[in-house]
Amino acid sequence: MFSDLAPADLQDVADTCVVKNLERGEYLFREKEKAEGFFVMHQGSVNVHRVTPEGKEQVIAVFRPPEAFAEITLTTIDTYPADGVALEASQVILVRKTDFRALILRKPELSLRMLTSMSYHLKYLVQMIEDLKFKQIEARLANWLLRNSSESTEGRPVIVRLDVSKRVLASQLGVASETFSRALAKFREESLIAVDGPEITLLDRSGLMDYVKG
Repeated sequence: MFSDLAPADLQDVADTCVVKNLERGEYLFREKEKAEGFFVMHQGSVNVHRVTPEGKEQVIAVFRPPEAFAEITLTTIDTYPADGVALEASQVILVRKTDFRALILRKPELSLRMLTSMSYHLKYLVQMIEDLKFKQIEARLANWLLRNSSESTEGRPVIVRLDVSKRVLASQLGVASETFSRALAKFREESLIAVDGPEITLLDRSGLMDYVKG
């Protein structure tokens, strides 16, 4: 977001920042808590999620360095719209809302950078909605695997590496961990995939596409 700023401008941004350290399982913020500002990941990972009326955790996104999140708080929103919790020992940079908004008034070009960052989040949410439109978990999972893989070269299988736990990915897809595990097992039994720890090898892309097409 700020990588090509002039040193003096970067220092102005740095003056609005505070470093925060989090232990695994520690909350960075909670839904409806007064917003201090937005964050940039420096180390570790943060799970941003909401809790449904039924008490289930719906993961919105997992953020890692050097991603930024919660920029929406720079607008008229005064509270955080979701919960943020560290998945491991983490360090984040808090960009203080009041100070950064004052900086934007002096340097309006910074607002364009914020719009670019928020547009990435919008793209991610659109993809998430695309996954959730499928009623069957098999279609959701197949769609996620295909979207997060590249085309194979020379007929070689493609490996998708999970950068979150299966529990978190299940929550992103809107299902219970047990339902997610059954879908994985079904794909293995049909020789569509092979699973080795966090690595999922796509053995039959066309078979997965059949699930997406219904």
